[in-house]
Amino acid sequence: MPDPRKARIAVLVSGGGTNLQALLDAEKRGEIPHGEIVLVVSGNPAAYALERAKAAGVKSAAFSKKQLGGQEAFERAILAALEEEKIDLVILAGFLSILSADFTKRYERRMLNVHPSLIPAFSGEGFYGLRVHEAALARGVKVTGATVHFVNEIPDGGEIILQKAVAVEEGDTPEILQKRVMREAEWKLLPRAAELVSAEIVNRKIR
Repeated sequence: MPDPRKARIAVLVSGGGTNLQALLDAEKRGEIPHGEIVLVVSGNPAAYALERAKAAGVKSAAFSKKQLGGQEAFERAILAALEEEKIDLVILAGFLSILSADFTKRYERRMLNVHPSLIPAFSGEGFYGLRVHEAALARGVKVTGATVHFVNEIPDGGEIILQKAVAVEEGDTPEILQKRVMREAEWKLLPRAAELVSAEIVNRKIR
């Protein structure tokens, strides 16, 4: 039986899983007392993030949109995996597929995403990964950062939960800036937001 004192968390990934690792490490350190990562779902069967899940002893599943024949079947497969594990909270950690309104509505205020800029700057469709940092450097901003927000049907459009600023330094390349934003902002904000929302979910369950 699932423990009502802990929100059951699924992390959705597509690549290396550095943000997933930050969450797993934070959970191990006791920084997400109201949450438990019980499932990792990858939209890329070759994602290294799946190895991280295995090393942590967390159940995982991988689905290929191409092999399943499109977005609808892909979302159905993910939803079935989430429902089977009775997931309370979904965290997108470098998940590159944009989810439909039907999907996001099922997890309203129970789905988080981390974005590598201070939303609304350098956000929305087409802004992901290194593209965000390239755009920030091209614009000449002196401060960038990361944002954790609730997910809705608009890319990067949901309510902001937490933000943290990071300085842009002279000589930064997109790769150097990406690493600093991860280290100084993303890896700190994501576990904090996971705990905030998990605590809310648990309080609703226990009441």
